Amino acid sequence: MAMPETRWRPGQPLRVFAVAGEHSGDRLGGKLLAVLRARLGDQLIVAGVGAEDMLAAGLKPIFPMSDIAVMGLGDVLKRLPLLVRRVYQTVAAARVFDPHVLLIVDSPDFTHQVASRFRSQRPDVPIIDYVSPTVWAWRPGRARKMAAYTDHLLALLPFEPAAHARLGGPPCSYVGHPLAERIAWMRGLDPAALAARLGLARGRPVLVVLPGSRHGVIKRMLPDFRETVRLLSTRPVPPEVILPTIEERRGDVAALTADWPLQPHIVTGEDDKFAAFRLARAALAASGTVTLELAAAGTPAVVAYRIGKVAYQLKWLTNAPSIVLANLVLGHNMYPEYLDPDINSRVLAERVGELLDDTPARAVQLAGLAEIPGKLAPPAISPSEAGAEIILRFAEHGRGA
Repeated sequence: MAMPETRWRPGQPLRVFAVAGEHSGDRLGGKLLAVLRARLGDQLIVAGVGAEDMLAAGLKPIFPMSDIAVMGLGDVLKRLPLLVRRVYQTVAAARVFDPHVLLIVDSPDFTHQVASRFRSQRPDVPIIDYVSPTVWAWRPGRARKMAAYTDHLLALLPFEPAAHARLGGPPCSYVGHPLAERIAWMRGLDPAALAARLGLARGRPVLVVLPGSRHGVIKRMLPDFRETVRLLSTRPVPPEVILPTIEERRGDVAALTADWPLQPHIVTGEDDKFAAFRLARAALAASGTVTLELAAAGTPAVVAYRIGKVAYQLKWLTNAPSIVLANLVLGHNMYPEYLDPDINSRVLAERVGELLDDTPARAVQLAGLAEIPGKLAPPAISPSEAGAEIILRFAEHGRGA
């Protein structure tokens, strides 16, 4: 049986079936769909799985994204039957929708299951993946598997196209990290209002402490960070400590830091977090996306992370020379990083102290941080604009675009 005609022609309605599995992906997908909506107006027809941002861009959901937005092995196992049903339901809905393009956004454990099954049933429809799994760091064989069902990958990190080419992954374009659109804003922030609101003492340097956002990570990291802060409290001029967190963790963080020798100022919200970065002489952070946020804001930092005994024993399976995103973007280890048995609060305090003072170590980091805007610069006006161009090209010309 002949496949139906799937090519889009400018001036005709464009059908995009889009699937995101968590809120970070919904934000990215929402921005991309909003660009397409601005260009095509009512000629854009979108269905699939998303939340607030994608719905605001016109997506008609087939079920609530909350059904599949799960974190942690326990939650996954508990909801596994529902997750499996949702995979097959999504594939079936995509076939009925008959899209010009299938767009999957992050959440590879769910979205890649949808993509691979849809490819076997509709091999004529281009599949675009927005956000690469961390194949450059963990389970590199996933890159080659993705190539079987992904026609093009929209990468957030500038080193990812080369990584996929090396690993046999799908064709890949760096479209720009969302942080790139905010670097000028972050580095131009005037944090004086936050300093006044917190009552920070004049003449004392500011240290930002970032223990992560997940409850388990916070509990693992705060004992090491507490001891580091205790040692820093004995400096001739001890730092003021600001601890940004998310609102739902504020109570936990307050309880876990109640006995700290330097009581941290706990703040929530994106604006206060980035204002704190701009106030800070240095940061002490758990590894994660926050290291790239610190680099984008121009804040020197030391990074530590407890990944667990089993994961540490398997560390030799990783490909990456660093677990710190900022270091990977720069191509060298600007931020010192310490994992599990290498974590020593005295060493952390020494490294942070070097950043609080005017030292060669601080100067080296500031030089590296000056490179970050250029490294993250998107090739187009914005990541969403670049991604929209690629989607339109594949919609019009098919998988061979």
